[in-house]
Amino acid sequence: MNTISYKTVSANKQTADKNWVLVDAEGQTLGRLASKVAYILRGKNKTNFTPHADCGDNVVIINAGSVRLSGSKVESKEYVSHTGFPGGQRFSTPKELLQKQPIKVVENAVKGMLPKNRLGRDLFRNLYVYEGADHNQEAQQPKKIDLNTIK
Repeated sequence: MNTISYKTVSANKQTADKNWVLVDAEGQTLGRLASKVAYILRGKNKTNFTPHADCGDNVVIINAGSVRLSGSKVESKEYVSHTGFPGGQRFSTPKELLQKQPIKVVENAVKGMLPKNRLGRDLFRNLYVYEGADHNQEAQQPKKIDLNTIK
């Protein structure tokens, strides 16, 4: 009998090898950035990927204010929010949001590419977005990666 074991190992929250990753969003296209970040948050770049568990990395995105959108999406795309009051539906364009809250543009794009369930909400908590080059995660020593090498 062969002594090599061919058992499938299913990762869980305790056995997941979570790392800290730093991504520079300067000059990146929003959709491509968001899909690759969601890929890392989900853990699909790891060999022990498990669909029902949080086995992805913690991602820190810097320079969110300098992300770009292709085509005429800057003026034509609309974000919809609601205040909770009757008639409280509000519309805004990426141009307005990039001036006021550039973090929201990146967060909305990444959140839309995560699962729409409890796992997706847990994965979204592993994302940290900053407008400028400074971030508060120096103590975690995030490893800088180039998104162009992923996928």
